[in-house]
Amino acid sequence: MLEGDIGLEGLPPKEAPAAEAAGAVDGEGAPPGGPGAQAAAMRVNEKYSTLPAADRSVHIINICAIEDIGYLPSEGTLLNSLSVDPDAECKYGLYFRDGKRKVDYVLVYHHKRASGSRTLARRVQHSDAGLAARSARQDQPLPGKAGPVGAGEPEPPLDYHEDDKRFRREEYEGNLMEAGLELERDEDTKIHGVGFVKIHAPWNVLCREAEFLKLKMPTKKLYHINETRGLLKKINSVLQKMTDPIQPKVAEHRPQTTKRLSYPFSREKKHLFDLSDKDSFFDSKTRSTIVYEILKRTTCTKAKYSMGQGEGRKKDSALLSKRRKCGKYGITSLLANGVYSAAYPLHDGDYEGENVEFNDRKLLYEEWASYGVFYKYQPIDLVRKYFGEKIGLYFAWLGVYTQMLIPASMVGIIVFLYGWATVDENIPSMEMCDQRHNITMCPLCDKTCSYWKMSSACATARASHLFDNPATVFFSIFMALWAATFMEHWKRKQMRLNYRWDLTGFEEEEDHPRAEYEARVLEKSLRKESKSKETDKVKLTWKDRFPAYFTNLVSIIFMIAVTFAIVLGVIIYRISTAAALAMNSSPSVRSNIRVTVTATAVIINLVVIILLDEVYGCIARWLTKIEVPKTEKSFEERLIFKAFLLKFVNSYTPIFYVAFFKGRFVGRPGDYVYIFRSFRMEEDTGNRSRVHPMPARPHLNSVTSAKTLFPNKCAPGGCLMELCIQLSIIMLGKQLIQNNLFEIGIPKMKKFIRYLRLRHQSPSDHDEYVKKKQRYEVDYTLEPFAGLTPEYMEMIIQFGFVTLFVASFPLAPLFALLNNIIEIRLDAKKFITELRRPVAVRAKDIGIWYDILRGIGKLAVIINAFVISFTSDFIPRLVYLYMYSENGTMHGFVNHTLSSFNVSDFQNGTAPNDPLDLGYEVQICRYKDYREPPWSEHKYDVSKDFWAVLAARLAFVIVFQNLVMFMSDFVDWVIPDIPKDISQQMHKEKVLMVELFMREEQGKQQLLDTWMEKDRKKAEPFNNHSPTPPAPPDSPDFPGGTP
Repeated sequence: MLEGDIGLEGLPPKEAPAAEAAGAVDGEGAPPGGPGAQAAAMRVNEKYSTLPAADRSVHIINICAIEDIGYLPSEGTLLNSLSVDPDAECKYGLYFRDGKRKVDYVLVYHHKRASGSRTLARRVQHSDAGLAARSARQDQPLPGKAGPVGAGEPEPPLDYHEDDKRFRREEYEGNLMEAGLELERDEDTKIHGVGFVKIHAPWNVLCREAEFLKLKMPTKKLYHINETRGLLKKINSVLQKMTDPIQPKVAEHRPQTTKRLSYPFSREKKHLFDLSDKDSFFDSKTRSTIVYEILKRTTCTKAKYSMGQGEGRKKDSALLSKRRKCGKYGITSLLANGVYSAAYPLHDGDYEGENVEFNDRKLLYEEWASYGVFYKYQPIDLVRKYFGEKIGLYFAWLGVYTQMLIPASMVGIIVFLYGWATVDENIPSMEMCDQRHNITMCPLCDKTCSYWKMSSACATARASHLFDNPATVFFSIFMALWAATFMEHWKRKQMRLNYRWDLTGFEEEEDHPRAEYEARVLEKSLRKESKSKETDKVKLTWKDRFPAYFTNLVSIIFMIAVTFAIVLGVIIYRISTAAALAMNSSPSVRSNIRVTVTATAVIINLVVIILLDEVYGCIARWLTKIEVPKTEKSFEERLIFKAFLLKFVNSYTPIFYVAFFKGRFVGRPGDYVYIFRSFRMEEDTGNRSRVHPMPARPHLNSVTSAKTLFPNKCAPGGCLMELCIQLSIIMLGKQLIQNNLFEIGIPKMKKFIRYLRLRHQSPSDHDEYVKKKQRYEVDYTLEPFAGLTPEYMEMIIQFGFVTLFVASFPLAPLFALLNNIIEIRLDAKKFITELRRPVAVRAKDIGIWYDILRGIGKLAVIINAFVISFTSDFIPRLVYLYMYSENGTMHGFVNHTLSSFNVSDFQNGTAPNDPLDLGYEVQICRYKDYREPPWSEHKYDVSKDFWAVLAARLAFVIVFQNLVMFMSDFVDWVIPDIPKDISQQMHKEKVLMVELFMREEQGKQQLLDTWMEKDRKKAEPFNNHSPTPPAPPDSPDFPGGTP
């Protein structure tokens, strides 16, 4: 349908003469241009009409510019129109111009007007109109665009793109009216060149769609919820009083003792539902959901021109017929093609300011999105009421996850304090710090480095004990059981929410095909039009998607390789930077090599991870698009899988390197591994770590030069300390920068840029500027809702940091807890103040994210087993304690883990330049490894102790993994998925529903019997007056008459 056009044929018979009279005011004649132009010149303007309100009952009312229709109203009419504030009547955009019909949805489009025209607002109100009248109106030009403007100067013709978009909007909006929706257009806005189409769903449409969607609505039947009794009731009462100060002050959050029985809405069973207040029976969230379903399935099948190719050219008739048959473009396609620029439901009103009417948005802002209520529970039921079940489930899951982090944080703090309290009792670290042992260590670099005392690494050894102690193993087992308990607790919480939100019988139906999928199917059907005429059965197969699948595989492998290459680049940076700093002439620079290199390397890792996260997110979306999934659900699941895979590798690769590869293949004194034939891999040995260039040695053969890419060696105190540093900096950096600063800064920056752009495009007139914006104009300036995938993703990655490497960083749950307390309010504030209101989506679970969480929980058991076994010194200590210790203590453990090296076995040119740096001549130096001594027959080969420790490590991995997984499965089995009270309530609802329908059937049967009895009684007088043949004597009816 044309935007704002209607001829006389669209008016009811009573209004047609009035419209003719209005068109002839002040002696204006019919404009030239034929019947279409005459009809356009005789349109009715409700704002300037002099008819009484009771007589203005047109089906479609066009409010357009006075210059457009050639009608000059009288002075009295203009004064009357200015005496009433229409914005106040419609509550500034929340209602139609009549102030009665609520705006349920808004469509936004861009339009072009000539710069010299003084066109006023075209506020077009649509209601039901006949299909014949609409099809007749589609051929008429738009007033003010194709018709006369001002003194008869025509506007420049629109280009083919704009004309095609306008044509599609006309047809689409006409189809929406046929579906029963009511529309009102507004182009008189503060946003230049932007028009709004407001949509209202009347009562009959809401009832029809609620029945189609099988929406469960509350009935009149109330029943009491089973309450706990005895001791549990007293405990619950005490807990309720204790937690009352941290409960949000919203009605929806109070404990309910009664509940209304819910039943899928049916127009035939309206008597079951409480329809006393029809305006509030369907809340704003449900109304917008219903309208969105209509928008998705309503299509426009005709195109004035082709979609973006060869505009203005006439197409082959067969091609056009196929396009009209197959090319069904719903709202998603129209948004993708730019026909509409946005589509969204409205917020309930303002959330702050003076004289703001109370609404759910304001309540959520005060009791949920404010940082001052960070200690309170979330009003999840109100969140669900305002945003829908899918977003409500996300915040409920985030709340459960944050609550479960409290016990994990407490245990982590206890483990850390245990390590702090026992650090002075740790025999290995005491031996390393004891200078009386006089253990001389081999040089850390070639030629320029000298021998050093092990006691110089005392600080690193003592710090390692804070995280590498016997309590670490207990904490790893605890966290594995914690993850299983968390998953079971969430399943139970999810079932409670499903019962409370009437989702127990909800099953997701197959979604509408995506616009891109339909376009690809159309292209395929056009290619096969000569072979097959049944285009409706055409669908995309794996052969059609094979190029996309192959591109996905190659791209993902390439990006994972890029991540590995970046980690390798950081390793090379550490080596080369340390070598460069070691040759510096400044003593202060040489003394701070470790601090400089470690700090800059971790910062580089963090920056690269944050940047690649954004890049990988865009690439994952592009890879998913080229696969052309059929539905939005399939698209979302594929996107989540790809994005999670890439971000998982990106975030954890540096940590995996430190945990499992660093220092494993560095070599030994006299046979070190070199990189690029010039630099020896650094040895991380506490505060003595440094790397120096190795002088060029022409005798190095190709085999030696090929060994260039092996990691550096860990300190005598173990790799766990560096793993802790790496994990803590990356985790805290991501949470601080990516999860908080980005979420706060980027939306505000986008909003500010959009504000500047719109202000630059808006008229400079002061009265226009100070005019209060309509609700739909304010919401248009907000950021579009991009889905929950980024919100879930950052929490899932954090869950990996908390569980995967928790053995090396017991304080990870504590930092995650502190972050999530802020994250909940930050996300809430973003949803309330920064984003357009999302379309409410029904969902009974969190979808594929639950499977990802379970996978991470299982993987965490395996990774922590390897961290404890191979990264920490827990297993070597146990082996020494039970196999090699002479007195059953850890005395002598450090000496047992060190091998000996004869300094005469140094390669030429690698021995220290100053062998007497310690003040004495060194014959034997020590290094951390299990190797044969130089006086052995097989000198420097791995010793039997190495194989014993390796066997113990592998055995520990197997035992730990199976034991913890068995305990996790046991927890899963012991805790039922559905709480017992919820199961009883669900059973009670079924019984009550059966009783309700049985009573209804009995009532119907009694009513039917009563009617039959009345009919029989009414028929008796007629039967008494009718002639009846005499009964035979032997008949039982012979003594009496005919009844």
